[in-house]
Amino acid sequence: MSANNEKRQNTAHKTRNTKRRQPEKKGARPSGGATAGSPPPSSAPEPGYAARKAATDLLGKIMFKRMPLDGELDLRNGHPGYKRLEPNDRALVRAIIGTALRRRGEIQVVIDALLERPIPEKTGRVLDILHVALTQIFFMSIPDHAAVSLAVSLAGRDARAKPYKGLVNAVLRRATREGRAILESSGAAHLNAPQWMYDRWCEVYGSETAAAIAQAHLMEPYVDFSIKGNASEWAERLGGVITAGDSVRLVPDGSIENLPGFSEGAWWVQDAAAAVPARLLGDVQGLHVADLCAAPGGKTMQLAAAGAHVTAVDVSARRLERLSDNMARMGFDVETIASDLRSFEPNQPFDAILLDAPCSATGTIRRHPDVAWLKREDDVAKLADLQYELLTRAAEWLKPGGVLVYCTCSLEQEEGELQIQRFLLESPQFSRELFDAAALGMPAAVINEQGDFRALPCHNRQETARLSGLDGFFAAKLRKA
Repeated sequence: MSANNEKRQNTAHKTRNTKRRQPEKKGARPSGGATAGSPPPSSAPEPGYAARKAATDLLGKIMFKRMPLDGELDLRNGHPGYKRLEPNDRALVRAIIGTALRRRGEIQVVIDALLERPIPEKTGRVLDILHVALTQIFFMSIPDHAAVSLAVSLAGRDARAKPYKGLVNAVLRRATREGRAILESSGAAHLNAPQWMYDRWCEVYGSETAAAIAQAHLMEPYVDFSIKGNASEWAERLGGVITAGDSVRLVPDGSIENLPGFSEGAWWVQDAAAAVPARLLGDVQGLHVADLCAAPGGKTMQLAAAGAHVTAVDVSARRLERLSDNMARMGFDVETIASDLRSFEPNQPFDAILLDAPCSATGTIRRHPDVAWLKREDDVAKLADLQYELLTRAAEWLKPGGVLVYCTCSLEQEEGELQIQRFLLESPQFSRELFDAAALGMPAAVINEQGDFRALPCHNRQETARLSGLDGFFAAKLRKA
């Protein structure tokens, strides 16, 4: 399995390093394939072309330029081709990209099986075209002929991919006949995670749990809401269910902004696992609480709703603007400060501190599938160094007897359990307070051996798989003597 996965993970890089050869006039093609013509580049693109081109562009930016998907989908500063699309086409692009990223490993297995040799096209454009088309063929209700035709048209109009138009056509037509059998024989959820990442999950959580994590990542994400008022009432109004305490969960049909309660500030979007750290602080009514690395403000809103006087600090002034917009919609008044925590100095110590430290975000892959392919293994160690620096600085700003909650949305122990182990060894004035899952309405499985909060994507099963799961999250509650 390791050898196959290694081949799968490195295919894209092999295409960069292989000496380019001139394709035959009829197009290089895999064994058993056939070529077919496509509309000449001078003709008008067929319906759906612009959406597939945008999806292909975005996939390339993620995989070869390591550009986060959220930024590219931003309608103010994101990808120009995506911004020009109609809303329905933008939704189609998001569906294609999300599925292509979640199923990337399985799709690559099919491509490898149908090619005699790696594609010697250095930018990865041909590979992006194939992945977008095969995503539609295997996992979306789009006719095979439409997916093939649009992909061949895209290859024919792209200077980088044009020499391989025949190959694209041959691979995709053969995939419509043979690809599903290849998927069934070799498809497994673990193929869709980078090998280094999956190996780490196996080492820390065991192979069975690692497989369950990978399987959970294949599901389209639910949406959780934290409620300002009565959760049961809003669950009924929104058509959702109560989960993991007081969160309301549903799969929305349409825009979040159009749901009841949005404009009047009755709720905000926040995964049930992400809602736990603020609750660990306990009763914060009237206390001066710091929310560090606060944007976009879900935890800030929790603290303000509980009656705390909140100081929200974040390094990004632009992200703090979004936080302020959220506070205005919800009717909360909080202090915001744009500052790097490594140089920040508060005017006075805090009664309680919540530090949501920058991390690899591997716990959010179900919601943000690009994370799996943007991160590298050495990112974990670099982020762990930053996290410990921020944790030790934040600890200095806490009043005696106060509580500090440290949390990350990461599945990696270096960013969670090992941080707290080191901190407690080097900071004897602090002690760990254990997490009580039942008191917060969480399943017992989210308590780790040390008594900290450790949620995994495969936790919190519901009646339907689509409504099951949690973001991967770690949180520890520390009391200052």
